[in-house]
Amino acid sequence: QVQLVESGGGLVQAGGSLTLSCAASGRTFSRYFMGWFRQAPGKERELVATITSGGSRNYVDSVKGRFTISRDNTKNTVYLQMNRLKPEDTAVYYCAAAVATRPGPNDYNYWGQGTQVTVSS
Repeated sequence: QVQLVESGGGLVQAGGSLTLSCAASGRTFSRYFMGWFRQAPGKERELVATITSGGSRNYVDSVKGRFTISRDNTKNTVYLQMNRLKPEDTAVYYCAAAVATRPGPNDYNYWGQGTQVTVSS
């Protein structure tokens, strides 16, 4: 049982930056795979970025070079630094946790409530 709480969403002008945080409960956070998802209006939920327990990162192509996922295991927190934001980045962003060894998108069983990111043109 993991509880995740996102924060840091808001309204940003195109080209701006925003950092999302996800605070996790639990004492085994350092062993979890973590991911950031987003769901834009009228679109399916999309896996944006993942970070393994060892710190390996992966990103969807559309955010490579602009977004950075990181984790601070001492604070039980995962971050998503978003730079050079585009209107198409507008979505509700969710953090999620998985305990599988090699989790796929459907293996993230613990979810935050989501935080709205809106990028204006």
